[in-house]
Amino acid sequence: MAFFLGIDIGSGFSKAVIFDGKAVQAWAIIPSGGNYRETAEKIAEDALIKAGLTYLDISRKAATGYGAAMVDIADCTVTDISSHGVGIHHLFPTVRTVIDIGAQYSKAIRIDDGGRVTNFVMNEKCAGGSGKFLQVASRILQVGIETIGDLSLKSTRPVEFTTGCAVFAESEAVSRIAEGALPEDIIAGVQKAIASKIANLVTRAGLLKGCAVTGGGAKNLGLVRAIETELGIHVMIPHEPRITAALGAAIIASEFESKQ
Repeated sequence: MAFFLGIDIGSGFSKAVIFDGKAVQAWAIIPSGGNYRETAEKIAEDALIKAGLTYLDISRKAATGYGAAMVDIADCTVTDISSHGVGIHHLFPTVRTVIDIGAQYSKAIRIDDGGRVTNFVMNEKCAGGSGKFLQVASRILQVGIETIGDLSLKSTRPVEFTTGCAVFAESEAVSRIAEGALPEDIIAGVQKAIASKIANLVTRAGLLKGCAVTGGGAKNLGLVRAIETELGIHVMIPHEPRITAALGAAIIASEFESKQ
């Protein structure tokens, strides 16, 4: 049996997936750190150990993501936009719109019935529509990033932020704390601001029926609900939404191999 390795080096976390041509055999996630070469080797080894394989068992390796160019062990690199399209199509064949929420960037991707990208829009330099905004709020409120989604669902009076910029929102959040706003209301307000930015990206890319959310942001139920409210739709979420691009890279590697 042939096995394929996909490695996604993100700005915050790195992911690896081993794919056998039909299904995921193993996956791993670790912080990206400052040395992407070492991170790629470590994440690949973690996935191989989980699958009970060695590099000799891997037919082809593909890298994607923010630090893909630094992955020396890869046979090829592919764009993260294409990887997300292919990965989500494998998981949810009916999806035509992908929303990826990463640590630094968020993307709205439109795909066709074969998982090929037909259009995409990303949030460029502003972190207001990405996970960075939530990290800022988490630090100010001294609330764990993994718990803020559930906390926001307790909100009854979400704070309205006058800015969509993560930098200016930091000082605004401090002011709201001083005014007595509850943590859950501040977090809910932050998530509403992020959702509004993301909805704008989706509108620009062109919303098509069948939508899925990927990336670390997809693990935040409060943010997902805010996005659904902004778009007026229900979205799907993969079992592990952070590995979608790595899965796509592994699938692309398998397709390349089959053409040889």
